Amino acid sequence: MSRIDELRLITRVALLYYGERRTQSEISASLHLSQASISRMLKRAEKEGIVKISIVPPRGTFVELEAGLRQRFGLAEAIVADCADDGEETVLASIGTAAAHFLESSLDQGEVIGISSWSASLLRMVDAIHPLRRASADSVVQILGGIGNPDVQAHATHLTARLAQLTGAQPRLLPAPGVAGTAAAKRALLADPYVRATLEEFGRVTLALVGIGAIEPSRMLASSGNVFLASELDELGRQGAVGDVCLRFFNAYGAPVRAPLDDRVIAIGLDELRRVPRVVGVAGGRRKVAAIKGALLGRLVNILITDKLTAERLLEPAPANDEGRP
Repeated sequence: MSRIDELRLITRVALLYYGERRTQSEISASLHLSQASISRMLKRAEKEGIVKISIVPPRGTFVELEAGLRQRFGLAEAIVADCADDGEETVLASIGTAAAHFLESSLDQGEVIGISSWSASLLRMVDAIHPLRRASADSVVQILGGIGNPDVQAHATHLTARLAQLTGAQPRLLPAPGVAGTAAAKRALLADPYVRATLEEFGRVTLALVGIGAIEPSRMLASSGNVFLASELDELGRQGAVGDVCLRFFNAYGAPVRAPLDDRVIAIGLDELRRVPRVVGVAGGRRKVAAIKGALLGRLVNILITDKLTAERLLEPAPANDEGRP
């Protein structure tokens, strides 16, 4: 068979498959060719340029930004939500809805979910989730102490209990503050059997959902009472801290910033967090860009859900002396 005859037959097969939506078995019967030959011709059609597949992303999706984030920061996945402006409420609404869809579509059967307290973005996520029918989680573990100001403590409890209800899981509450008054108070709290039982669940977590905080605490965190003194935050800043995950602070490259106040935090540690197979950071907004970038460079999260404007800032060229890590 001459090349032109071969290409003519390949084109005929491609038209039947892509144009007339015939199955390979139907084409095989019609043209009296083996199904294996049909499969090879369809692959050849792409190689020869007879068939060209183009993907046109719908408006409001940002595949190039997502690909850029995955490539630059070595992420397993990046999800960029549309966002009209930098307003906090706008950002929270967009990333909360995107995070809800991610969880609904990717939750594995028997998953052990860890969730951080006092995160406005995660609260929006939980409020946007529909009850799951496809898969059931094993448990939802609170990985940051949830006791605080009684006026807002319901938010922390709601995050864990509601997510457990939606995913058919057992809630594992952490009945302790995120920040104890003193190191001695923390040691006393860790001796409580209920607190200890939840801490022991940290090693079982397969999917962690965390917010990423800037040095300046969010309104929700500040109102919870789980915050540090201004002098302590100033000291963190002098040591190069740019943000936190579960009140564990890190610098611009994601390296832990050690300080005495760390001895008062009751939460999963950064090293423990890195051992979790999937860690989803849900965060956005101008004031959090440095913190998000630090978390990404430090591999503290391997899945990021953020907004369009934040994604663009994260992908801005870094200064020549800022590409490496210490």
